[in-house]
Amino acid sequence: MQIIAVSNIKGGVGKTTTAVNLAYLAATRRRPTVLWDLDPQGAATWTLRGEPDERASAKKLVRGKQELSGLAAPTDYEHLHLLPADLSYRDFDVHMSERKHRTERLLRMSRSLREAYALLVLDCPPGMSLLTENVLRAADAIIVPMLPAPLSLRMLEQLLEFVERSGWQDLRILPFFSMVDRRRSLHEEVIADARARFPVILSTEVPYWSEIERMTVRRAPLPAFAPSSPASQVYVALWHEIVARLPPG
Repeated sequence: MQIIAVSNIKGGVGKTTTAVNLAYLAATRRRPTVLWDLDPQGAATWTLRGEPDERASAKKLVRGKQELSGLAAPTDYEHLHLLPADLSYRDFDVHMSERKHRTERLLRMSRSLREAYALLVLDCPPGMSLLTENVLRAADAIIVPMLPAPLSLRMLEQLLEFVERSGWQDLRILPFFSMVDRRRSLHEEVIADARARFPVILSTEVPYWSEIERMTVRRAPLPAFAPSSPASQVYVALWHEIVARLPPG
């Protein structure tokens, strides 16, 4: 089972939109896929019309007293399951810090999913925390949506330095620009500077289009309700580019 995480220290950059669309596109390729909504706010759960599971508990998951495989629920889409968000996830850091091998807890939790799924997509909450370290340790690739702003480049630089210091040489960092408005000179300047400094940035850019924001109104992946739209084709291109960069699996 491959694990890809959609993560950024900053919120409001399109993480959930990206995670939901990528998970859906993977499922349409007949890859058994499960999306784990790690954000207590539950935006991905809302978008996929998921329901909270009263059995979910960050404490039980971290301690191995609850298996993730027992919490995965089908969605309206074939080959796509959902691990719904839970308010207790806000305490993941607390429970992980109490355990041995505290940066490996999420990887251990994911093991029960391996027989049923080919791909696990993590929709991560914003911030840099012990949970983030667990995600970095567990994932094969980190998808990083970035706004075209100077602070985004600083964040990317810090992330790359952290991964290098940690010795995670096999981890693929796959950043891309989100909410791009090419009519703004600042966006043009930041993107040009970033591509010169960081060749790792994907070529696909997600524009700042109202059509993409309609996902939360329709409560569905964009390619599910508007498969031929230009916005959907952007995410298809993004998915193909990501797949080309993933390790064999």
